[in-house]
Amino acid sequence: MEKLFVIARNSTFTYKGKPVKVQQVAKDLGVQYVLEGSVQRSADRIRITAQLIDALKGHHLWAERYDRDLKDLFALQDEITMKIITALEVKLTEGEQALVAGSGTDNLDAYLKILQARDLKRHQNIENNHKARRLAEEAIKLDPDYAQAYRWLSGTHLIDVWLGSTKSPRESLRTAMELANKALSLDDSLGGAHGLLGNIYIMRKDYEKGIREAERAVELEPNGADAHAFLGMGLRFAGRPEEAIPILKKAIRLDPHAPEWYLHVLAAAYREIEKYEEAIEWGEKAVQQNPKNALSRIVLCSVYSLAGRMDKASAQAKEIMRINPKFSVERMARTDPQKNQVVKKRYIDALRKAGLK
Repeated sequence: MEKLFVIARNSTFTYKGKPVKVQQVAKDLGVQYVLEGSVQRSADRIRITAQLIDALKGHHLWAERYDRDLKDLFALQDEITMKIITALEVKLTEGEQALVAGSGTDNLDAYLKILQARDLKRHQNIENNHKARRLAEEAIKLDPDYAQAYRWLSGTHLIDVWLGSTKSPRESLRTAMELANKALSLDDSLGGAHGLLGNIYIMRKDYEKGIREAERAVELEPNGADAHAFLGMGLRFAGRPEEAIPILKKAIRLDPHAPEWYLHVLAAAYREIEKYEEAIEWGEKAVQQNPKNALSRIVLCSVYSLAGRMDKASAQAKEIMRINPKFSVERMARTDPQKNQVVKKRYIDALRKAGLK
């Protein structure tokens, strides 16, 4: 989990079997959270306990006990590892939507590859998107029935369209749709896959189907941040930015470490209703969170331009070209699915005014 700074295990082994206080461990290692546990064996049974402690505040965030038959030790180790990783994600990073990531597989290696793919894909740059694709493909080889793997592989093809890194946007959308449908054929309860499918429909300008799928995502995962973000994005592209804003804000509340695309989509929604100060606020947050995300900078560039702050807009334009030298406003205009053509022309013209071609 790249959102967490984790101390090397060799450093933690020095405390093994010693009666130390978690506050002292946290101070020695420079960490806030400490995961501690124990293993007890009795005949052919094993009991594993684990607890997560906020050492700075001095209270427990989570605790669990696992009682199992001691048959296949390695399978047991994988099972407990998956459960603990998921619990840490729920408490410290992704919120409740982390519960979904490991569902549908008992293959720890496949699960870990999808966690890596998910984090890489969210950076929304060409290099990391390609890495995410390879990891998702590897996860599918390990477990061909792992629905989440198809969902995240689908998303990498959709990101190719957004980044302009595909030779055929139409073919990439077709592949993305096939993979999203494959995920849902394996598990129709995956809200994130319904939200992704909704986004693909929106990209094909089938707004009604897109919104319907995104709403289904929220029904299935009422605490899913991605589900809300997909719905908010769909509403924004369907020309309903006022409705999108509160839904996008809820997505940000649901994910303690919301990816920057949530933030720049919210900025774009404010841009659509010409609330440029709010748009700048969220656009700047997105860029600060990940300076290499060209999509965040594109939104911020257009907002600065529309707000008349041309020095800032030009600076963003230069950064966009540095990150993606092949960026083209014309290509972006062809793939951008904004329904409101007046609004679309306004922000496309703003990008050209900032110096992008």
